[in-house]
Amino acid sequence: MFTAAARALRQMVSKPFRAILLKSAGMAVLFLIVLGVALQRLAAWGAESGGAWLRATWTWFPNWAVQTIEWILGIIAGVGVFAGVGVFAGVIFLMPAATALVAAIFADDIAAEVEKTYYPNDPPGAALPLARSLWESVKAALLSIGVYLLAVPFLLFGGAGAVIFFVATAFLLSREYFNLAAMRFRPPPEAKALRKAHSGEVWGSGLMIAALVSIPVVNFVTPLFATALMVHMHKRLAESR
Repeated sequence: MFTAAARALRQMVSKPFRAILLKSAGMAVLFLIVLGVALQRLAAWGAESGGAWLRATWTWFPNWAVQTIEWILGIIAGVGVFAGVGVFAGVIFLMPAATALVAAIFADDIAAEVEKTYYPNDPPGAALPLARSLWESVKAALLSIGVYLLAVPFLLFGGAGAVIFFVATAFLLSREYFNLAAMRFRPPPEAKALRKAHSGEVWGSGLMIAALVSIPVVNFVTPLFATALMVHMHKRLAESR
């Protein structure tokens, strides 16, 4: 695992990776802007009408929790994701979703470069159809956003939300990137079965991805590092089987 991470980090400074980094960072920023506008509009609606809808629909939901959500949404709606805390929160909480989508577009370019550099004598992987790759990434991005929104209220309780965020990020992104790397060599069901058979090692690698994606600005290299890391992990796990 650590050897794979060292190789992935070493390749970050190579010329082909630098070119991909510029494109992937631009795509991630664009996605965050679009998503930020959408979430700001959603937050504005939630602050104005969401509480009443929640109380009427889920009568069992605690009133203090509804008030907390209204308070958070009011702050987000007031400052937006482009000012002050909004920018910081947007980069931290939305970057995993952004990187999941960016991975769909550049994963094959990154994986091919890793395979050419470190495994020149092995048969190269087959590029995934873009539709399949996008579908896998969209599912991961939506799941990421859902998990993080559920974790937000727990931030008020001794940092539990931060722990949930970190653990969930490790699980979701390790799952996403390993699948993309493995499906270059095997059908989706077989790729997922391999991931589940080595879930502990895959998740352990995901902890390193989660640590990287939690660092503002530096997290723009996440698609490159995570894809390269999981290419190495897939090679090792496939050989061990």
